[in-house]
Amino acid sequence: MDFSKVKLVVTDMDGTLLNSKSEVSDRFFKIFNQLKKQNIHFIAASGRQYQSIVDRFLDIKDEITIIAENGAFAKQGDKELFTNELPFEYILKSIDTLRKLQNVYIVLCGKNAAYIETKDVKFINMFKNYYSKYKIVNDLSKVTNDTFFKIAAYHFESSEKHIYPAVKHLKNEMQVIVSGEHWLDISHNNANKGYALNILQNQLGITKEETMVFGDYNNDLQMLALADFSFAMENAHKNVKKIAKFQTKSNNEQGVEIVLEQLISFKSI
Repeated sequence: MDFSKVKLVVTDMDGTLLNSKSEVSDRFFKIFNQLKKQNIHFIAASGRQYQSIVDRFLDIKDEITIIAENGAFAKQGDKELFTNELPFEYILKSIDTLRKLQNVYIVLCGKNAAYIETKDVKFINMFKNYYSKYKIVNDLSKVTNDTFFKIAAYHFESSEKHIYPAVKHLKNEMQVIVSGEHWLDISHNNANKGYALNILQNQLGITKEETMVFGDYNNDLQMLALADFSFAMENAHKNVKKIAKFQTKSNNEQGVEIVLEQLISFKSI
């Protein structure tokens, strides 16, 4: 595989770069230092909250670009690059629809914090892994003092089965994406990883032919389409495997790291 043109590496987090314990490997940080020496820029792109992503890259956070909230928010070091705010009338409509479903947990994702109205301990313990800054409130529809990026909805069994059918009609006004086995995101139509990556490619002067992307779920489809070197994880959703040009090992087998080491070796020749 000819990696000679690659100047940009973009990877999803959960199910891709992170293992099943939500950890970034020490192997990756060693690889990152080599990428930096070869002037290859790194972007972490995730549905996660910005701070939750930063927490996993503390030592290099000022040297990378972070696309958070599924493309609704991006920063490079301390510099805010763009936001895609979800209008509050759409938030109210989404909350009203989701509240009618059983066993669905709603997260209002803001710039300053994530907001939940449940006190379910099992959900909160899981939720804290994705959202470092959060507040428990009595009524999500009454929270107004923040900039809001999206509504995230969670089901312990399957978001695709138990949430998506009830909210897919909202696609006429908003973006509705099954972003993980248990998660579904509702956001501004422009708030997706592909839209964000396209902006950053233009800002960095990097083409599709110079881009490498890794992903595992449906919220990665748009950004995978923007890379000549698009990789699906072995554990990826069937839709991702269908659109990606290549495949690598699973996240628990460090599939991203395997390919990046090949990239470094190729560039070193």
